[in-house]
Amino acid sequence: MDDRDPPDFRKRIRESFARQAAMRTIGAELTLVEQGTVEIELPFDDKLTQQHGFLHAGVISAALDSAGTYAAYSVIDPDASILTIEFKVNLLSPGRGERFLFRGEVTKPGSTIIVSDGRGYAIRSDGPAKLIASMTGTMMVVRGREGIEG
Repeated sequence: MDDRDPPDFRKRIRESFARQAAMRTIGAELTLVEQGTVEIELPFDDKLTQQHGFLHAGVISAALDSAGTYAAYSVIDPDASILTIEFKVNLLSPGRGERFLFRGEVTKPGSTIIVSDGRGYAIRSDGPAKLIASMTGTMMVVRGREGIEG
């Protein structure tokens, strides 16, 4: 990662996250915002499960995508925005836990394309956090497009 520290990136990320209806709908919270790393957590909720009672893969993917995209957002210029253009998720274990943690980290910063990696963990009171998913995502830096700001 480069040595830039875009002014107020934490504030921009928190404001953008607050506008994300999808994250609000699933009960996600932004719990860590650092340059190049973002964490999102959410509690278990029956409404977010698939037929076997595990956290749905779509919810896992959405949370990992947001964590990785906001990690990328933390390393771009304040006048730019970011959009996901591709991601791949590996579901490694059933989403079974009391809470879930999704961490996104910038792997390769760039002026136009940024790559981030994510990890999703199930957290239970009776044991250590368990890795349930990994993701690699590619994000495009967007500048000067009407309707795509912050």
